[in-house]
Amino acid sequence: MSPSTKNNATFRQMLASIYTNYQLILVLGKREVLGRYRGSIIGLAWSFVNPLLMLIVYTFFFSVVFKARWSINPTQSPTDFAVILFVGLIVYNLFAECINRAPTLITNNVNYVKKIVFPLEILPCVAMGSALFHAVISLFMLLVVQFIIAGSIQWTLIFFPFILAPLVLTTLGISWFLAALGVYVRDIAQMTTFVISVLLFVSPVFYPLSMVPLKFQTIILLNPLTLIIEQSRKVLIFGEIPDWNSLIAYTVCSAFVAWMGFWGFQKTRRGFADVL
Repeated sequence: MSPSTKNNATFRQMLASIYTNYQLILVLGKREVLGRYRGSIIGLAWSFVNPLLMLIVYTFFFSVVFKARWSINPTQSPTDFAVILFVGLIVYNLFAECINRAPTLITNNVNYVKKIVFPLEILPCVAMGSALFHAVISLFMLLVVQFIIAGSIQWTLIFFPFILAPLVLTTLGISWFLAALGVYVRDIAQMTTFVISVLLFVSPVFYPLSMVPLKFQTIILLNPLTLIIEQSRKVLIFGEIPDWNSLIAYTVCSAFVAWMGFWGFQKTRRGFADVL
């Protein structure tokens, strides 16, 4: 019997399911990425063009129009603001793309539900793979622009995967939960879109956490994106070592969220076929 047909819901079984089906995840992820640009003139090249255009837009408006600065440091140019901001957007877009799609992952793939041997639990992983691909492209564009502007790239970027990994776990956990809930409550998709839009402004994307009044910082820190965005800027832009203690604590919480989301998905999946 396939692991997907049993009511497996332990953390070990969650990892085993991803490992067992990783080739299928890669195939479906590749098909999804290519399908997004199918029919366009330049095809996959849009994945490079889009982040580059966004960087140009941010650089122009924040450096020329708003003349914004990230800090009072006189050596920091307005152009740096756009680059620092873009780091936050890379993290936010990764999370937002997965979460916005999660409530409809099952309802948009009814044909998979009818296949008893298909591992439905990998659908959020496929969405994550697609989002990670675009995040890597955006990161590449960011590093190119950073090298052009500053003439160097911070060596601490090697820590970035360790910062992003716990966010991937958190995102998968929430995606599993929303994917299952979206089968039974169709309105959840509309609610999720609204929440994700609000999350852009309550995350330190356009501003550093230090600018938030102390009485509100605790609330902002409860945002799952806050720590990841702040630590990402540390290693990608400022050349600082990440706060390992905070990341370890975040990783433990992320593992719990991932397991709970997986557990909830596996417990409710038996009713998917009846509802759909």
